[in-house]
Amino acid sequence: MRNFPGLLTKGLSFSLLSVSLLSVTEQAMAQAMPDIGFDSVGRGAPIADAQDYEIVGPVNFFGFEAVAAQNGEVPDNVEPLPIDIFTTTDFYKDMDYWMDPRYWRCNSGFALEAQGGAYPGPNMGGDNPPLTAAWGFCDRDYPRESMVSPYGFDSAQEHYEALMAETQSRGGPTKHTYATVPGDISGRYFWDEGGPGGLQGTWYGMMVNQIPTVLSFLTPEYQKRVVQEAYHQSRGQSQWPSQYCWPEGFMRRWHFASTLMQNHTIIVTPDIFEILAGVARNFITQVHFGREFNTEGAIPRLGQDVPRWYGETVGFWDEDVVISWTSNIQPWMAHSQFEFSNKMQTVEIYTPVRDDSGAITALNHESIFYDSEALSEPVRIVRNLRRVSDISEGDPYSYIECVQTIFTQNGIATPMNPGDTYEAYVPDMFGRPWAEIWEKYHEEGMEAPQDEVDIFSF
Repeated sequence: MRNFPGLLTKGLSFSLLSVSLLSVTEQAMAQAMPDIGFDSVGRGAPIADAQDYEIVGPVNFFGFEAVAAQNGEVPDNVEPLPIDIFTTTDFYKDMDYWMDPRYWRCNSGFALEAQGGAYPGPNMGGDNPPLTAAWGFCDRDYPRESMVSPYGFDSAQEHYEALMAETQSRGGPTKHTYATVPGDISGRYFWDEGGPGGLQGTWYGMMVNQIPTVLSFLTPEYQKRVVQEAYHQSRGQSQWPSQYCWPEGFMRRWHFASTLMQNHTIIVTPDIFEILAGVARNFITQVHFGREFNTEGAIPRLGQDVPRWYGETVGFWDEDVVISWTSNIQPWMAHSQFEFSNKMQTVEIYTPVRDDSGAITALNHESIFYDSEALSEPVRIVRNLRRVSDISEGDPYSYIECVQTIFTQNGIATPMNPGDTYEAYVPDMFGRPWAEIWEKYHEEGMEAPQDEVDIFSF
């Protein structure tokens, strides 16, 4: 019997989730940007190649079916490599192959989780997994130029200060009072299956991109970390933070699960723009207007010199648009996505999307990520959060208490029953606890490279 760790830990309703997923096509919806009325130095740039993209695969569950070949078969017109992520005995030694999609059997990051049994559905591993793992479509990918930042800034601070200067040149920033603050932004927002931020609408869902394309904008150390996770995910050795009730981490808010599982509740005042969200844990973002970071230390911050799980954020208004800068973030990961460091910072722009009557129908969320340790260049995620109700309507925010029922047993995430006893291994929670478990239990005889080499540069 296969273990679905991510779903087990969240206690999801399969029937409810399947209804949501079945309402989405196999294509990623084109990502359109709102018209902001002027050419900006650092926001509103169109997506480089805004069109629909098909799921790379292979997946076959909840109405999605995208499989090029199964059970050891190879797709037509594809010549397999002599070794790949499913046949290797030491992925560290395979660096020459990492940038070839065939090393991954053209699997997306999401699909590698499915190969390891992370999601319900037909067996994708074949008769003798992982050797007989399925293939995705090698001729599908999401373009790199639509993932990297279109702006020429080297840091979040430089980007934020440029947007501040631009806003000042236009007469801003706006100093709102309770009489003028655009309170109609306050409300509940859900994922927008018809625009950027649908289930596959952003590349960060890792359904529509080949893994080498993601590796191409990571530094060598963080390339290696992606490969390490992919190897273990594909063998059912997943170590998702949420399955153990560990913190979800800063970037989890951009994963489709964060809007699929619970509305984003947004509350606006003249002093704070607050977002509540959650999956297995609660996320809170507070944009503090009129405040400035302390930039005397290594990392810009508002409070004490201690990293915060969801960072600290300052911002300003440009009329009804919120422009923010987040820093002082605890290093972490989100499963099937790349890890990030304490140098991770973001510039985010929240732009109301209004209909002809002026009513808000969505909130366009443009995020540019800077991390000089993990990223070889900044990347961007654009999504729409669809407005579903006012604050005074709909279900209130459901505070999440994560009750752990899955524990590590010999390096495998194992569901436990009340009354069970077990021997616990406690990793360093402020290091890389997932990697510590993999390296202790599943990498005997492997040799991690000591001198990092950039396998892909532009």
